Amino acid sequence: MTVAGRSPGRVSIAGLIAVRPGARTRLYSRIRGCTGERRSLSETDYIRLVGGAHQLLKAPVVLVWDRLNTHISAAMKQLVAARAWLTVFQLPSYAPELNPVEGVWSQSERSLANLAAGTLDRLNALVRNRLKSLQYRPTTLDGFIAGTGLALDLSPP
Repeated sequence: MTVAGRSPGRVSIAGLIAVRPGARTRLYSRIRGCTGERRSLSETDYIRLVGGAHQLLKAPVVLVWDRLNTHISAAMKQLVAARAWLTVFQLPSYAPELNPVEGVWSQSERSLANLAAGTLDRLNALVRNRLKSLQYRPTTLDGFIAGTGLALDLSPP
């Protein structure tokens, strides 16, 4: 997701919803866009987000990803292949209704709709605040997953 501020600049955000049997649903995110920072997220930023989730979950990761150009690039394929603990499945093209993180972006954008951040750093802080509040609402995150209509089999193998 990208959020534009009143001043020149934007904040780019990547996020994932993690589901692990026996644990609460969690939201992990990475934000780019403070003053002086690169504006867009790179393959390295995305793989760091997934790696951070892997470290916190202490489990292999099965990732369901949309077809953002950074997610399907040759560089990303190499980064994924180098991680034995990571399995990636791609969503069909143009299927945001199957991506539960789209619910996170929609909720976040609605909560930011009437706010005017004067600086890029203030916009960054507002976005971080909104995402942080969602981290503590696992039932809302579960609702985003349920909204896709996809079934999760969380039974142990």
